[in-house]
Amino acid sequence: MLWRENRRISSCFFDLINNIDLSEFLFYNKTTERQVGEEDIVSVDKIKSVALNLFAVHGYEGTSLSYIAEGVGIKKASIYHYFKSKEDLFLSIFDDILNAEIQHIKTIAVEIEFYTVEEKLYRIFKYYYEKNQTNKAETNFWKRAMLFSPPSLSEKIKKKFTTYEKASDEMLSAIFYEGMKRGVIKSNNIKNLLAAFYCLIDGLFVEIQYYGEKEYKPRIDSIWNVFWTGIINID
Repeated sequence: MLWRENRRISSCFFDLINNIDLSEFLFYNKTTERQVGEEDIVSVDKIKSVALNLFAVHGYEGTSLSYIAEGVGIKKASIYHYFKSKEDLFLSIFDDILNAEIQHIKTIAVEIEFYTVEEKLYRIFKYYYEKNQTNKAETNFWKRAMLFSPPSLSEKIKKKFTTYEKASDEMLSAIFYEGMKRGVIKSNNIKNLLAAFYCLIDGLFVEIQYYGEKEYKPRIDSIWNVFWTGIINID
């Protein structure tokens, strides 16, 4: 029987090469010595989930496909059914996070339409510090990708990041412009205001690394007050 099953597996792979639909075939599980159906096949999402957490902790160069496969509970070769390489998997996760961030920006932009200028900026600020607390894996992955990406991926990541940066710049610039037009924010160069706000956001990541939630929240409130006091028009 095992010999016949092996022949079936060989036939499946031969058909795959010839682009034949394999939906009717059952895949053989060598670990449990039994046939399994499609419901048992590891999904792309699970591979990405495990890879995300490993990349977040160990970085790109410190995470191997073998390590990822072990975390998922599959053989390394199985990953190649979905991704061409570790680089392909890494960039796919980066794209997922990037697209989600852009969507969040669009959602927030609609939500804060009728807020005051201060409320708008604080809502965006609040989103980032809450994200740092609730989505630490994504936050760490993002920071590692931006700050410690290997030379082979650096340019690709920067190019992809410009899409997110453009969406973020447009939303924040509109708020700063509104604030200056209404006399709420003192006159300044938009680029300077953007740089200051981004430095504020980047600092949140450092804060969450060193302080627990009990200390983190009061420090965040203080940081915001200093920033807002620095740009508000008090004349």
